[in-house]
Amino acid sequence: MTAIRNETNGWLANLSKCNTNLQYIINMTIAEQIKNITSSLPATTRLIAVSKTKPVEDIQEAYDAGQRVFGENKALEMRDKHEALPKDIEWHFIGHLQTNKIKYIIPYVSLIHSIDSLNLLKEVNKEATKKDRRVDCLLQFHIAQEETKFGLSYDEAVQLLTSEEYKQMENIRIVGVMGMATFTDNNNQVSAEFATLRDIFDRLKKEYFSTEESFCELSMGMSDDYPLAIEQGSTLVRVGSAIFGKRNYNIPIND
Repeated sequence: MTAIRNETNGWLANLSKCNTNLQYIINMTIAEQIKNITSSLPATTRLIAVSKTKPVEDIQEAYDAGQRVFGENKALEMRDKHEALPKDIEWHFIGHLQTNKIKYIIPYVSLIHSIDSLNLLKEVNKEATKKDRRVDCLLQFHIAQEETKFGLSYDEAVQLLTSEEYKQMENIRIVGVMGMATFTDNNNQVSAEFATLRDIFDRLKKEYFSTEESFCELSMGMSDDYPLAIEQGSTLVRVGSAIFGKRNYNIPIND
């Protein structure tokens, strides 16, 4: 992670060119927004275009602009979009995953960001076994001061990783961590929470994944705070409204 943090020096100046204020981008097309954001990212950070609640047409526009990684938080909505869109899209599940919905995403999901319990991981492993797949997953940590957010504590993660049940799982692979900062205008607080997640990543890497190159993902940062997340070493930023505009949560969603 030290190398990643050092690389931020070369692109910090470029971030000023990428104004994530929605008033600035409101007249930009989806393709222009994709280009605007990706041009500001360091080589060590990938963009996940969060397309939840957005129509297939919007995702296709982003795809045509070169975007290939998309994030959804509803299993059935993601299944329906997967069926309707190009099959080389890399689908990331970024929401709270219900165990009875796992089967709908296992055949094609590239990365599940939201593993927050041993039981959930067991169910993912079970469904992945049925499809003869090995599914990549991130451990989600609770780093915010908001109680509404899901996630493990460090001690809970250790209990998971040292359990006999986890050691016997052959159809999942833990490749990193994910977390969400508090929704606040206090940038110092947000940065400190991202630094906490970075430290968790570093500690897990050293103690449990030191020989596994695949343990390399640090998923943190959204539309309002991703520049702060990148400063702390984020390798995956989850950006939605800064690409697709504000969401209409009144639209019926199949889930």
